[in-house]
Amino acid sequence: MNHFFTVSLILLMLCGVFNITRQLQMLQQNSYFPSRYTKWLKTNIPFFQFLLYFTVSVLWCAGLYTLQAAVCSAALILSVYYCFKNQKESIKKLVFTGRVKRQFAAAAAVYIILFILYIAAGDALWGKICAAALILVCTVTPITVYICYAVTLPVEKMFAAYFINDAKRILKSYSNLKVIGITGSYGKTTTKFILTRILSEKYNTVCTPQSFNTPMGIVRTVRENLKPQTQVFVCEMGAKNTGDIKEICDIVSPDYAIITSVGPQHLETFKTVDNIFKTKFELADAVKDKGKVFVNGDSTEIKNRIQGKDFFVYGTDPAAAAAAENISYTRYGCEFDLRIGEEKLHLTSKLLGRHSIINITGAAALAYSLGVSAEEIRFAVASLKPTEHRLEIKKSYNGSLLIDDAYNANPEGSLEAVRVLGSFDGMKKVIITPGLVELGDREYECNFDLGLETARECDIIIFVGEKRSKPMTDAVNTTDFDKKNMFVAASFREAMDIYSRFADSNTVLLIENDLPDNYLY
Repeated sequence: MNHFFTVSLILLMLCGVFNITRQLQMLQQNSYFPSRYTKWLKTNIPFFQFLLYFTVSVLWCAGLYTLQAAVCSAALILSVYYCFKNQKESIKKLVFTGRVKRQFAAAAAVYIILFILYIAAGDALWGKICAAALILVCTVTPITVYICYAVTLPVEKMFAAYFINDAKRILKSYSNLKVIGITGSYGKTTTKFILTRILSEKYNTVCTPQSFNTPMGIVRTVRENLKPQTQVFVCEMGAKNTGDIKEICDIVSPDYAIITSVGPQHLETFKTVDNIFKTKFELADAVKDKGKVFVNGDSTEIKNRIQGKDFFVYGTDPAAAAAAENISYTRYGCEFDLRIGEEKLHLTSKLLGRHSIINITGAAALAYSLGVSAEEIRFAVASLKPTEHRLEIKKSYNGSLLIDDAYNANPEGSLEAVRVLGSFDGMKKVIITPGLVELGDREYECNFDLGLETARECDIIIFVGEKRSKPMTDAVNTTDFDKKNMFVAASFREAMDIYSRFADSNTVLLIENDLPDNYLY
């Protein structure tokens, strides 16, 4: 047994730990779906790791153990460097959740078991087989990811079942708790925060934080955030496949519901808008008999499918049960009249955009039905602040203004955000966007439309990602927009460097849809 070779294996094991960080980051960003991770991997093959595997294997077979140890030492230094560099530059860094820690533990266990078997075998053939396997999993880390996912999956299912049952037990212990479910292709997070703020005028209200809209995110909220004094639980429900909303409803048993929209979102998994509608309305089917279902009548896909059904419709249509009327905008927000039945409320808000008014209308209508007074609604709406990264106004470079809509990722909302940017008369208007994703066959069409809107409303356009931005650049090239003011950046960092050349106190920048790293290829 050669000591240099043994040292090389130890160095490779350490390389594997650092190299797997990036792979687990992408598995996490793809919601722990191996199929989605595989799709990302196909366009992001870690060539460095394959080259390392080839080099180490050749040196081992040639008996050049000293040179092999030197290569492994250099590889370890590079692995540590790139690990920290990737995390520093990532838009969405790896979150060290319990699941991620178990993945790391499983990877370490695989490495250590193979190493022990190699040591125990000495010069026997099966020891060489274990060494070869160890070199493979330590250098080609996607293989390790698949192994760790398979090994830990039964454990993850066991944990999930325990936590879900515990959340159900907690919810059943609240005899008077009102549970409100909110879903939609877009607008659900903003509506959730608006509704929570309005209800808080009368009730002790808890909502799912940030974008906790998966079964386990909701379960975590129930177990950690609900208190004995909680009267209302507002629960955002996300979905990427048919049955996802029903799975959440089976946990929380909603008393009321808001369905904010139905549109071409996540078409890669849903395949059709009909499937999206069916999934979103799993929430309506789950609402208890004495509850109400509030739906956005301005959503074309909803309006076309609910004819003759007993829903509380809200929006800007005068025929809606709750309607926003006499709408006006300023760069500081909006004001409008809200008619609910025979009562009319004049509301002002710092939120921007027509879709914000529709979200306020739906939330106010539900709150009003639960006994929140007109004056309480008026005060709460006036005090609303933009949800983080959703048309949030901030200061930026050289005194310029930033409209942060980084979290937006839907066709209607993105077009509306560009129109909001266009309303800033007398200022230089700049957009940074990589476009929209997960729209299936409609992805090119929707991004083309977004490109046309940017050409109409913007003075300077900065797209992110050469391949991803092609539909938008194609659209701009069909217009008379000055092409000298259109740029394509490889990353958001580069896009911001470009923007810094133009930024001054008379400039307003819209960041539209700051995609996580797994989409930027």
